[in-house]
Amino acid sequence: MRTGLYLWSVLSATIAALSLGPSFAHVLEAVPRLTVWSPELWREVTVFNAQFEYFAIVGAPLDVGVIVVLAILTFLLGGRKRAFRLALAAMLLYAAALATWFLWVAPANAVLATWTRGPVPGDFIAIRDRWETGHMAVAALKFLGFVALSCGLLFVRRERSAG
Repeated sequence: MRTGLYLWSVLSATIAALSLGPSFAHVLEAVPRLTVWSPELWREVTVFNAQFEYFAIVGAPLDVGVIVVLAILTFLLGGRKRAFRLALAAMLLYAAALATWFLWVAPANAVLATWTRGPVPGDFIAIRDRWETGHMAVAALKFLGFVALSCGLLFVRRERSAG
């Protein structure tokens, strides 16, 4: 494998993993947040105490960056049919994850931004469930994208040694 392609492959896998990490963390947190935490605790932690501030500060650039990096990797893999297709699938799945975040989670975030201390809002369960399940859907798409990327990178070596 050419040095440039090798380095780009490592960069792509690293950024893809870093993008998946915070989303997977949301999934790991979801069960107690949905089944054990009181509405007051969920709102306090999620809305008022900046629990997820760094998910946005670090995660958002990673979520955009991974799509760009995977697009470049896909281009570099143009001559390797299987690797190209899997890298393209990975890029599309990460792009779908970002679109899902904007369509599913961002509207819940917009509502959360209006909440103030005091009684729990009447729409709490609907907003909480949208926020939590949206993050789960994003994580699932990123996971599938990471698997596609991993398989594609394995094919890079196979296709080169077979040709």
